[in-house]
Amino acid sequence: MSAINKEAVKQFLMDLQDSICQQLEQVDGQATFVEDAWHREPGERLGGGGRTRVMKDGAVFEQGGVNFSHVQGKQMPASATAHRPELAGRHFEAMGVSLVMHPNNPYVPTSHANVRFFIAEKEGEEPIWWFGGGFDLTPFYPFEQDAQYWHDVAKEVCAPFGEEVYAEHKAWCDKYFYLPHRDETRGVGGLFFDDLNQWEFDKCFDYIKAVGKGYTQAYIPIVERRKDTEYGDRERQFQLYRRGRYVEFNLVFDRGTLFGLQSGGRTESILMSMPPLARWEYSYQVESGSPEAELYDYFLKPREW
Repeated sequence: MSAINKEAVKQFLMDLQDSICQQLEQVDGQATFVEDAWHREPGERLGGGGRTRVMKDGAVFEQGGVNFSHVQGKQMPASATAHRPELAGRHFEAMGVSLVMHPNNPYVPTSHANVRFFIAEKEGEEPIWWFGGGFDLTPFYPFEQDAQYWHDVAKEVCAPFGEEVYAEHKAWCDKYFYLPHRDETRGVGGLFFDDLNQWEFDKCFDYIKAVGKGYTQAYIPIVERRKDTEYGDRERQFQLYRRGRYVEFNLVFDRGTLFGLQSGGRTESILMSMPPLARWEYSYQVESGSPEAELYDYFLKPREW
């Protein structure tokens, strides 16, 4: 069995943050990421640190963030031990890269990606560890070509790790990024996985490397294809309305957001994923046969690509 190497994971994650930021800055061509490095001394709640990087008012991206964090805690929050009682009484470390990009142009989808590692240890006992992550796409005016390409890259990422991996993690993504109160998926899905430790450590680590690097391979060609598409106020207003769904999911259902807030994490970094502007409208209905209706009718439902 391959040995657990926390330092190698941390170095990869920091390098991944650098690489993704560089690639997204190149695509934008105007804005750059501003870094907010932070550190907390360990106390009753979370200690550790990270690098929060935020881009604002770009030529392509209205706002986005690419975060690295490495935190430690003396004990898990009660919400976590209720689901995983074996974690009680263990100190833990969690590290990861998480990002969300909110474009200006409604024809460019919002995207999210995350790769993370968790380990809980107790003297005299074997550590409990796992990896998690994935990437997903949230279009406002979707294109079949883009959604198909996104999933084709996801399939390529998964292929070396087993024939069943894409199907399992694609289905998990569809199930996870689902708003039950709206009866719709957040977007067109992608990959999502958690508690990944059924392989040896090195193979699990290789998988999150592939997922982390696959994000820009999947997203950047879509951005390049759509970023110069003309749009007006109708498209902008619909984009802002649909961003409200993003907020609803992240604040009500997202496990990472809830864990971070409940464990005393750094609020500004946790809520970096929120869009800069969003809107809600009472009892909004799309016009039948409209471009907006196409999103609801054909794309916000799990399907095979």
